[in-house]
Amino acid sequence: MTKSTKTDLKKRALMAVRDYGVNLTLFRNAMSEWAGLNVTDMECLRLLFQKGIATPSELSRFTGLTSGATTAMLDRLERAGLIERRPNPNDRRGTLIAPAQSSSEKAASWFGSARKAQDELISSYSENELEIIADAFERFAKLWEDERKKVQKDP
Repeated sequence: MTKSTKTDLKKRALMAVRDYGVNLTLFRNAMSEWAGLNVTDMECLRLLFQKGIATPSELSRFTGLTSGATTAMLDRLERAGLIERRPNPNDRRGTLIAPAQSSSEKAASWFGSARKAQDELISSYSENELEIIADAFERFAKLWEDERKKVQKDP
């Protein structure tokens, strides 16, 4: 492979990563609007689905919201039946936030078309190609985690 070809491919790959990020953000914004939630509400749900449970302070740090704004967000999500507040067994004054039982099915239904499209796309690649794709995304995820830690005041 010539140097100019590799340079061109590097540019193409980085532009594709950029475009992926932009289009994913636009999709998330559109889905939030469609679901009648704001983007931060959806990000909070995404974290709760990933972690299973979190404290309001963790959610505040994740979303960048003040404690008051976090409380308002949790009130909206609770009214929508998407989260539950539970007593914190390790802190009698504290609360734990978890997805409501029905929320994962509800949210999953919102993304059915996207999941189907993702499955069709990813299924079109060979095992070797999937190894490369998985490796690239895992490395990019780690890169962004490391870069975030460099700029974040309170990691």
